[in-house]
Amino acid sequence: MPNPRLAGRYAKSLVDLALERNALEEVYKDMLFLQKVCKNSREFVSLLKSPVVKADKKAAILDAVTGSEITELTASFNRLLVNKGREGNLPEIIAAFIDQYKQYKGIQTVRLTTAVPVSDGLKDQIIAKVQEQAGTKNIDLTTTVDEAILGGFKLEIGDTLVDASISYDLNKIKAQFLNNDFIYKIR
Repeated sequence: MPNPRLAGRYAKSLVDLALERNALEEVYKDMLFLQKVCKNSREFVSLLKSPVVKADKKAAILDAVTGSEITELTASFNRLLVNKGREGNLPEIIAAFIDQYKQYKGIQTVRLTTAVPVSDGLKDQIIAKVQEQAGTKNIDLTTTVDEAILGGFKLEIGDTLVDASISYDLNKIKAQFLNNDFIYKIR
């Protein structure tokens, strides 16, 4: 069961510890690696959440998967999670850590969804425009291709969504036609 408060607390403690030891960037790279592992292997995440697999076995598997790819600080944190029985929350803790890292660094996450892939030049223009409008210097642009929007784009900046897609416009027109009283009078 998702527990964002727990994930936020563990992530904050790791951020604070990494700052104290001047290892924030290294731990951030470790978290990106672990996030990639979790996204690429549903079996790994299922194993971490499984109540059947014993804690020592989970710790051994976690160490074997991460190997020398992560720092000792992150490895110790992972062992702490296993000892406390919180290893099943690792994907949530990773996401919370990345969010807190970006907040600490002042990095604004922007998601762009288009019907076709966009060029690097257009990405740079979008970043420049968002920097100008939002007043932030650090932008992390994530692009997604979704053919269902037909054309145009969707731009998510924090909690704000700008939907300039063709599918959105067509759905608005459809709703207007469905609510038109004149059409019902003809029938």
